[in-house]
Amino acid sequence: MEGHLQSRSVLSLTGEDAAAFLQGLVTQDVSGAGPVFSALLTPQGKILFDFFLIPVEGGFLIDCDAGAAPALLRRLQMYKLRAKIALSAAEGLAVFVGARGGARAVYADPRHPLLPVRTIAPRAEAPAADEAFDALRLAAGVPEFGRDFTGEEVFLLDVNYDALAGVSYRKGCFIGQEVTSRMKRKGEIRKRTLIVRGTALSKGAPVTAEGTALGAVTSHRGEAGLALIRVDRLAEARASNAALQCGGATAALEAPDYLKDG
Repeated sequence: MEGHLQSRSVLSLTGEDAAAFLQGLVTQDVSGAGPVFSALLTPQGKILFDFFLIPVEGGFLIDCDAGAAPALLRRLQMYKLRAKIALSAAEGLAVFVGARGGARAVYADPRHPLLPVRTIAPRAEAPAADEAFDALRLAAGVPEFGRDFTGEEVFLLDVNYDALAGVSYRKGCFIGQEVTSRMKRKGEIRKRTLIVRGTALSKGAPVTAEGTALGAVTSHRGEAGLALIRVDRLAEARASNAALQCGGATAALEAPDYLKDG
């Protein structure tokens, strides 16, 4: 797969304090040499934004949702205080999948091995790859900001980011760290994002088990999608062999492979 991810934008963060600035804010450890997938949370632990942080000479490039990019830039500026950093929209750069000439950065998607290599390169004409990429991420069971949820709607565990390389529980403090760590430590996992299959899927459609609400579809393409599901209610439904439905038709729920191993 090759092409332009039109749903993504690039921000630039440079300066001698760039790594230290991010390390105290975001959910993943940025002290290593490689790119990471991470998030910025509210103090209550809900996701405000997610993004890829790619180390480059002098700082980082930030691969983020295009619709959220202006708000993310403003939020980072708000946290800047006296840090010796510079933040800007890298409007001359774009995010692609596959190989690209003049690349500023080429990096594997840390979330799942089925997802393609990403490239940040100068903006240029290229076929849109968003639909093909969306089909791949749905098949892998990978939720995405701007498709399955927006800011302040979900916790990291709701969208499986603990299993998708989105958080380090060992790196030390970050905004929302106390709530996030407590939920993981105590096993307080009330919801998970699961793969849903059915002939009548639509965004927001309820998934039910003989009248009991389990959750709702968050995104889909054809007869395959993702749904945010109450795991306790699903366990009860399975224990009683209750039939699952979505949109008035039979549905099925399945944990992504990376949750089955956990």
